[in-house]
Amino acid sequence: MNDQATHRVVIVGAGFGGLNAATTLAHAPVQVTVIDRKNHHTFQPLLYQVATAGLSPGEIATPIRSILRHHKNIEVLMAEVTGFDLERHVVLTQGQDESGDMEIPYDSLIVASGASHAYFGHDDWQAYAPGLKTIEDAIEIRRRVLLAFELAERQAAEGKPVEPLNFAVVGGGPTGVELAGTLAEICRHALAQDFRSIDPRHTHIHLIEGGPHVLPAYPEDLSRSALEQLQRLGVDVLTSTMVTNVEAGAITMGKTRMNAAVILWAAGVAASALGKKLGVPVDRAGRVPVQPDLSIPNHPEVFVIGDLAALKDKSGKMLPGVAQTAIQEGRYVAKLIRQEVEHKHTSPNTAFDRKPFHFWDKGSLATIGRAAAVAEFGKIHISGFLAWLSWLFIHIFFLIGFQNRILVLVQWAWSYFTYERGARLITGSSSLPGWSELPLSTIEDKSPREMSTASGK
Repeated sequence: MNDQATHRVVIVGAGFGGLNAATTLAHAPVQVTVIDRKNHHTFQPLLYQVATAGLSPGEIATPIRSILRHHKNIEVLMAEVTGFDLERHVVLTQGQDESGDMEIPYDSLIVASGASHAYFGHDDWQAYAPGLKTIEDAIEIRRRVLLAFELAERQAAEGKPVEPLNFAVVGGGPTGVELAGTLAEICRHALAQDFRSIDPRHTHIHLIEGGPHVLPAYPEDLSRSALEQLQRLGVDVLTSTMVTNVEAGAITMGKTRMNAAVILWAAGVAASALGKKLGVPVDRAGRVPVQPDLSIPNHPEVFVIGDLAALKDKSGKMLPGVAQTAIQEGRYVAKLIRQEVEHKHTSPNTAFDRKPFHFWDKGSLATIGRAAAVAEFGKIHISGFLAWLSWLFIHIFFLIGFQNRILVLVQWAWSYFTYERGARLITGSSSLPGWSELPLSTIEDKSPREMSTASGK
């Protein structure tokens, strides 16, 4: 690196926004530090495929160091950011020993720490209705879904009466629609022939949406098409229905209480708690209102991007919290920092004029199930197989890592023609909240000799 590379850029978060900011700065005369509490980047649009046993976690996640290893001016730190000192220009991270927090200095700061689940003041519901934001969330959902069938099978095998299972998905946005549609698909196809005492095809999938339409952010014709495709898959869609309580094994909607073996939450998003630690006002969702250049008031060196940023477009509509927004914002901020650094070197006595960020809406896609999806590309609206095909190739194109793309393409091709779900592993606890029966009995690891003795050989 040359002598100009004294400007320090710290990026908090290695999601779509943070990674695109980092790679855009890869050859700039700056030193970049990327901080994330995980060691991997997760391709969040495909988390539902892990949650429904279609893909393994490693197929949609890539180590951050692997992505950035060829860029010599970028370092990666796996650490938990605990706060900021904007006056001293330092990021605080959780200390690794008794010495306390470690301080990381910066000249420019990019905060791209994303969002988490929102339970609208009912955080106790999270234990009974997990959301889907991380690999860990996806594995937990997969565990609950597959375990529900195993518990029902054992109960039926013991001669006890078993009612068809109820699954409830709360929230009719893209994540909820994807989960509900795919769950219906695997119940009717992937798992249909695997059990002897129960029939997974009789499982009831309920999608619960508080508003009048599923996919409320989409045009009315696509929302209506999504509803029809969900119903063809066998999903029971309940619109204009508010959830008033979630407990172990049951969900309440107004005066109606319904037992549910699995409850999944896709109804709300809350911005990362780091937004509140920047010392500026945040909106109801915890997002940070930013300036047109994505900086925060009184601190032009601090930028907030992605799901944590609140910015409206020319029409006054809030920019969507999706990957394409974060990608464009990350690249914009990185180019801005690079231009300012170069400007200070070539013209130190003149001011640099920042051009505002402009979002280019490249369209929206939501998948519903096998060969079922909706897509909006400006005035072009498509549904069904063509929309699903578009969704498939766009998501594979954006997957980080050539190997990941090949793995996902092969896995999807196999799943499409065979209906198989190749990652059906139950890990962790063998009990479900609210299940009336005892947990599945655990099988201890035994040596071959112990197994022979136990079997009477």
